[in-house]
Amino acid sequence: MSGSAGSATGPVDGPVTGLDELSVTGIECFAHHGVLEHEKRTGQTFVIDLVLGVDTRRAAASDDLRDTVDYGSLTAAVKAAVERDPVDLIETLATRIAGTCLLQDGVEWARVTVHKPDAPIDATFTDVTLTITRTRKDLT
Repeated sequence: MSGSAGSATGPVDGPVTGLDELSVTGIECFAHHGVLEHEKRTGQTFVIDLVLGVDTRRAAASDDLRDTVDYGSLTAAVKAAVERDPVDLIETLATRIAGTCLLQDGVEWARVTVHKPDAPIDATFTDVTLTITRTRKDLT
């Protein structure tokens, strides 16, 4: 089984019992990442999609925000992570974002997609994306 929604298998390493998927998609950020000098100077839009492995049963039973991932504050933290300290590669950026997500209590794994729709490519294209998946054990 793959790590897709409705599956009993986690994104990386086998069965994950009791984990649900929380998604936040289309987080628009403006930042100065890229290899080329003009990317660093003028900046561009990046769009971030998150899928997080969380156990929502406690929150469902208590109906208390303290028992779940506060996706509002997490989104703000991700946006801040994207908009600070320029890097050359979207691989580096995606790893930074995954780390930000995994520092949140209750997030066991994070699947991060970085969209770079204005990448400097001399061709007609719709988007450039990179998707990575990281778990808590990747933090150590």
